[in-house]
Amino acid sequence: MEIIRSKEFQGTRPWDALHVATLAGTSVRLHWTDQPYVWHINDGQEVFAVMDGVVDMHYRINGVEKVVTLEAGDLFYAEVGCEHPTSTEVDHFHWFLKFGVVINHRVA
Repeated sequence: MEIIRSKEFQGTRPWDALHVATLAGTSVRLHWTDQPYVWHINDGQEVFAVMDGVVDMHYRINGVEKVVTLEAGDLFYAEVGCEHPTSTEVDHFHWFLKFGVVINHRVA
């Protein structure tokens, strides 16, 4: 068992990560950043859960760029093929958990 307090983690460089666990091939990592990330197209699923701070999540649907502001407690699901970067307000630090989720449903 391990307890991780996200507010206590601060990376030494933008997008520094603390590996939390690997669950059935899906990694759970706590990321810290104060810098934006590049546009990319997901080749896997991602879920962003904001732990603290504010993240402006940019994404494109059918070539149209959209932006949603995420705050502590908010989640963003990026499916396979989702095109997105992340952008942060650089006047204060941000912490958020980035993890992929795989759910196996059994039919009785």
